Amino acid sequence: MRQVERAIFDLRRGLPVLVRAEGSDVMVHPLEGCDDEALAALQALSGSQPTLALTRHRLARLGVETEHAAALLPIDAADTAEEVIAWASAEDQRLPADSRPRAASSGAQAALEMMRIGLLIPAAVVADVTAERRAQVEALVAEGSVLALPAEQVAAYAEHRSHFLKRTSEAQIPLSHAEESRFVMFREADGMREHIAILIGDPQAWNDAVPVRLHSACLTGDLFGSLRCDCGEQLRESVRAIDERGGGVLLYLAQEGRGIGLANKLRAYTLQDGGLDTVDADQVLGFGEDERTYGVALEMLEQLKIQRIELLTNNPEKLNAMAQGGIEVVNRRGVYGKLTRQNRRYLDAKAKRAGHWLEEVLGQESDSRVAPFKRPVTK
Repeated sequence: MRQVERAIFDLRRGLPVLVRAEGSDVMVHPLEGCDDEALAALQALSGSQPTLALTRHRLARLGVETEHAAALLPIDAADTAEEVIAWASAEDQRLPADSRPRAASSGAQAALEMMRIGLLIPAAVVADVTAERRAQVEALVAEGSVLALPAEQVAAYAEHRSHFLKRTSEAQIPLSHAEESRFVMFREADGMREHIAILIGDPQAWNDAVPVRLHSACLTGDLFGSLRCDCGEQLRESVRAIDERGGGVLLYLAQEGRGIGLANKLRAYTLQDGGLDTVDADQVLGFGEDERTYGVALEMLEQLKIQRIELLTNNPEKLNAMAQGGIEVVNRRGVYGKLTRQNRRYLDAKAKRAGHWLEEVLGQESDSRVAPFKRPVTK
């Protein structure tokens, strides 16, 4: 596990790492921050011409449909880093008709997984290490200049990382809508993400089905009141609603931008300003419509010994994740913010593209407050 964490930190710093897979070694460099010098250094070190690893979401935007999770595009020796970056993130790029992407190796797929976990653009420059360069690369690994790890460790880490959640600290913090509130901090093993469980009211007096809200962090909306989303109002409405129902838990999850991170969220906003909706903008960058998983939320609930809940959400994926994770969801309750001219397109895309239950909101005039409602869960 530590090797994967160290590799992710090296990649975030713009350093190459070596991934061992399928009997071959692959040098990996993040596309984010890549320049001509880094491209040349990767080729010189590996002894082979680098290729570009992209997700199927990005490939679809390039006009390439593939059944694979990722594929490799050849990088011409004359290509500059700027041109390669455009293949990975520019909105209007299309591959030439004679392009022949090939399925990504397990090493390349591991590289993309580390980019996602590290909140980088999910694209990587990869190069197979030739037999002639193997001794040189192994010498760098031995002296600690290059980190090496097997691809299967990355897959295992991605699958099990939510189980390494540690409860680190807690304190009473009265809130404007819930004076009796306790913040409990949970930290992931790699130290990159911290999540908060806000315990509202007296846990001994909670209902049998505890009101629970899974709220993904949104710096722009929660803190600064961005009009592009309804996150801040959803957050405060959730705290108020939980308090009114006798108390419960709000899980504040470090999943900015539906799991893509703040930097990528801002990139997506720029693409949206050009006319794309929130889902298409994320796909231009190589992400799926929602990169979040809820293993961390399930682990937090387990550590808090909560098994029956009333879920405050408009998102069917959250409901499904709780049920599939062994949590009994006895009821669902919608939580809404304010509909504005700035966030209508965003909410409309969430309803039409991701199936969020927003009928009650989108049928209203802009700037109108919509009261929460209950929708029973059908089992």
